[in-house]
Amino acid sequence: MAQRQFPEQRMLAARKLHPRFTPVVFAFYMSTIMAFLMTLLVTAVNAGINEHYFSQVWQAYRIAMPCAFLCILVVRPLVARLVQLTIRSH
Repeated sequence: MAQRQFPEQRMLAARKLHPRFTPVVFAFYMSTIMAFLMTLLVTAVNAGINEHYFSQVWQAYRIAMPCAFLCILVVRPLVARLVQLTIRSH
């Protein structure tokens, strides 16, 4: 039996991206999160946590996030291949 879709569900599904964008969306989310976490850590180690900490984090993050995004886009195929060579298939 087919499930009935409510108008809200149809609108939400219509706003989602096509599956072909999966690698780019993955790279975007991964770079956003990882660059932020690494920026928090590296800023704390190098400059310490002081009254300007979050300002320093933001300045570094503005550079780190686009760099991380491009790096993930470039490195992702290599990593996928290395995983394929490392993991036993059924």
